Amino acid sequence: MKKAEGAFLTISELAGELGLPQHILRYWETRFPQLRPLQRSGNRRYYRPGDVLLARRIHHLLHVEGFTVKGAQKALADGDGALPPAPACPPADDVLTRLEGVRTALARALKV
Repeated sequence: MKKAEGAFLTISELAGELGLPQHILRYWETRFPQLRPLQRSGNRRYYRPGDVLLARRIHHLLHVEGFTVKGAQKALADGDGALPPAPACPPADDVLTRLEGVRTALARALKV
């Protein structure tokens, strides 16, 4: 079952989402001072939404863009590692209008 958007994630949930072993996240905490999940009793880690975004960005820098840990640290410190802005979603009315146009075009194509 997927958690609600904005819910805290445990280390196992975040590791599973990123496809990494948990010890990698613990290692990143030692190398990236910005990554500081909440730690509760028994040192259980809870990643807040900002921590999750940062972990995704670190993962992207290291495993997609091919940065070294040192390079990723520099990119994040310089602001070059910031997540790109999310694309703006078109208004629901625009999406509905486009879908209705597609449906009409398909209906015409099927009649031919």
